[in-house]
Amino acid sequence: MPRHVGIIMDGNGRWAESRGLPRLEGHREATSSVREVTRTARRLGIQALTLYAFSSQNWARPAEEVAGLMELLREYLERERAEILDNGIRLNAIGDVDRLPRYVREPLDRLRADSAHNTGMVLSLALSYGGREEILQAARRLAEAVERGELAAGRLEESDFEQFLWTQGLPPLDLMVRTSGELRVSNFLLWQMAYAEMCFTDALWPDFRTDEFLRCVSQYQQRERRFGLTSAQVQREDAPQQAKA
Repeated sequence: MPRHVGIIMDGNGRWAESRGLPRLEGHREATSSVREVTRTARRLGIQALTLYAFSSQNWARPAEEVAGLMELLREYLERERAEILDNGIRLNAIGDVDRLPRYVREPLDRLRADSAHNTGMVLSLALSYGGREEILQAARRLAEAVERGELAAGRLEESDFEQFLWTQGLPPLDLMVRTSGELRVSNFLLWQMAYAEMCFTDALWPDFRTDEFLRCVSQYQQRERRFGLTSAQVQREDAPQQAKA
């Protein structure tokens, strides 16, 4: 079972337009997919689910659509509050969240604080998020730490860099899912995706429900995770674990 799953939730606008509806209605329907996939991930025992909800580049969309998305986000945080708390989920947010309007930040901050001690799945919303932006801010903070003498430049390791990423503390990303038939990663978790398995589906996000999610998890389970090793090496390492089981 993957420990950490990331999802690029794509296709909301096309879902609405194909039905003759305003684009915002596709985003509204998308919240039902978020709820169902979150429930399924929690039932499966997945440790962390990260959803690409609003990118750094999405701020350039028409002002009316951005405002509508922010209002839907506020509604989601208020509507799902009880379910998140009742099911032991810890809400997390990654990205330049200070850029969000106050009427979104306030319910977001409250729910993050109230769920901080929950020990179930971590649900991370990527908001005003970009992978390049994340790496750049981490590099700046790392350079500042070196300048202060807290870290030695000649002894830096990957783990030193990772503590400055927005995903610090989350399990390594195991599976990345993209909906809507697009075959690109769109600036999502670029550092974390180094060894993630990828699953691309033609389903538009509002149509992506439990069956599609389980299909992606099943694909992951059928793949061999080698991390640069050969198949023979992986099989030798797995043999003692299987014997113990």
